[in-house]
Amino acid sequence: MVDSTTFSVNATNLTMRIQQAEIYLKEFENEVKRANGATGIFRSKEDALSRIMILNEFAPDDPRVKDLFERARNCIKGASGNFTDITDEMTQYIRNEEAIRAMYAEKSEKAWNALTAQYADNMIEKVFPAPDVKKTPLDDFKGKYVILDEVRYPMNQFMGVTGEFIHVGKRSTGMYFVEIDGRQWLGPYEAVKRYRRLVDSTMMEVDKWTVLGEITDLTMEIPEAGENKVGGPVYAPVVEPVALYVPGHVLGLYDPECETSGRFVDEDEVAAIKEAWYTEKEVPEDVTPERLVEIFRQAIKEKNYDLYVDCIQPERRLNPTQESLLLYYWDLHQERFHGEYVHAEVVPDATKITVVKGYSDESGLESYFLSKEEQQNIASKYGEKVEYASVQTVSFDKSGKQLGSPVRRNLIRTNGGRWYVRDYEIRF
Repeated sequence: MVDSTTFSVNATNLTMRIQQAEIYLKEFENEVKRANGATGIFRSKEDALSRIMILNEFAPDDPRVKDLFERARNCIKGASGNFTDITDEMTQYIRNEEAIRAMYAEKSEKAWNALTAQYADNMIEKVFPAPDVKKTPLDDFKGKYVILDEVRYPMNQFMGVTGEFIHVGKRSTGMYFVEIDGRQWLGPYEAVKRYRRLVDSTMMEVDKWTVLGEITDLTMEIPEAGENKVGGPVYAPVVEPVALYVPGHVLGLYDPECETSGRFVDEDEVAAIKEAWYTEKEVPEDVTPERLVEIFRQAIKEKNYDLYVDCIQPERRLNPTQESLLLYYWDLHQERFHGEYVHAEVVPDATKITVVKGYSDESGLESYFLSKEEQQNIASKYGEKVEYASVQTVSFDKSGKQLGSPVRRNLIRTNGGRWYVRDYEIRF
């Protein structure tokens, strides 16, 4: 901050001091302009404001100083960020998700209690210390069921000689090896991931599981990750999962009749429940670039994965790798709309459309001189026409404050067909 000892003002140097202050003010104005509604660190702010403050105290009636003062006021307002009113409609998706999350937490708790009651007569109630397999006959616990809490995956995952497992317990209290290389684990595990993706963004990645499983065998393994194992082997019961439970969230079940080998409780009801939420259900063939981005945004907010995919360029969703990327960025979008911003607005006047391939008469001058048939003839010789549209969006947090600078999302259209989102990965 500049003070009057280094920026002294008197009648003889007033004009020079005004010119010097304006240099800093212009830089401050440029910084605010570049921020485009975002907040941040403005390097010239204090230098500009402190000089104008000194000038205003010395010559408050000078019209040049008054002009600088007013420009500084506008800069301060601009640097404080852009705001909008967050309506209930904009955040309805959050309340919808809270309702369905509570519903499925209750469904899952009831189903878990019923499931554990079903196996109660054949359950090992005292899990630890684990059965001493060297002293206890296998028939005494094979076919029994156990409930293992805080099964740490992937932390305690390891690849052994006889399979892939999660070790639960300690050498001092005995261990169980939960088998995870079969459908009994993978089916419920994938079901829980689907639940998080389609219903409950608050769950994020699970690292502690509650597992109901059946003891099916014994095996000796060194329960350590990596190839260089330094500990001794452990002889422990093998547990084949029946269900994976995340308390307060979801119950995933192994189901050999299911195409995916697993399901979460009442999974088949989710689509019907969410159908009533959707404000956007399809993409019109004549959709504009701005409208497509709005539909894309709503698909993410309302957890409509099928609509999300339909917004995206078909060439970017052709194979399993691309499908995996679609899911990865879907999860990121979910996190952002629940942890960073709650809404994003399209800036319609900022859209730019460019012909990158094929015939174009953007100025309209050629159509003035040529007939439609002549233009079509020329266009046919150019071949395929490809257009890009750049659509700008601005995101806001729950207080209505703009987050960061506006971003641009690129869309594509071929031969005058439908618009599609190209770079679906970027944030709003």
